[in-house]
Amino acid sequence: MIQKSIQAVMCGLLILLCQLPVAQAASNIDIEEAINMAGRQRMLSQRIVKSYLQMGQDVRYRLASRHLRSSIVLFEQQLRVLKGFASDPETTRTLELMEQLWVPVKQIATGPVQREKAEELREQSEKLLAAAHQVVLLLTEQSGTNLGQVVNISSRQRMLSQRMGGLYMMMSWKFDNEVYRQDYKTAKREFEEALQELFNSNENTPKINEMLHQVELNWNMYKLSDQMENGQFIPGLVARQLDRILIQMNQITALYAALP
Repeated sequence: MIQKSIQAVMCGLLILLCQLPVAQAASNIDIEEAINMAGRQRMLSQRIVKSYLQMGQDVRYRLASRHLRSSIVLFEQQLRVLKGFASDPETTRTLELMEQLWVPVKQIATGPVQREKAEELREQSEKLLAAAHQVVLLLTEQSGTNLGQVVNISSRQRMLSQRMGGLYMMMSWKFDNEVYRQDYKTAKREFEEALQELFNSNENTPKINEMLHQVELNWNMYKLSDQMENGQFIPGLVARQLDRILIQMNQITALYAALP
């Protein structure tokens, strides 16, 4: 009963995470919130892969299915908002490219979950991630502030949490590819380095510092749980721990984006 209650709370929090931008779409957003939203697109490109792979391995299937559906809806909602926000030709063109790259990702993600489609989904999502990252960089440059850069770094942590999860799921589903192992190690290193960079930010409030320490605790727990030696994987525990980090980093990014 306790385990089911925890899963219900986690599911509710993640569904809430996906509902937040809906209200924002009805009002004007500032540049920091646009960076936050574009950064969330990066995360969703990886979350879709992670959820699809979880479903394929029957890892927290029902929750992963909800995450997949909500991620698809949210990605399209945010894409519309960002296209309305963009005011320069380069950002507009990049968003149009993102829209084109979204088509094959959505086609696979909304179809039957099949192992033979997993690598294609990841390949297409990598292209989508690159386009979303470019949008973030363009918006960060337009902001012209240190705060915009901090929002970018914080929001990227959300993406890395789901990227690590997706790569771990690829390996746990017996896709034995050295590229995946190296990408996984790189994502772990980048997350840890960025976490320290956020700790040192001059933009931090006491609340942000407190939440960063909570992330650090969960990150240390995650590093103890992501075993994969001798073909032994624990994808359920890894998915749960990374989802906790995602929720925390989303809250921290929102706090940064709301700073004056």
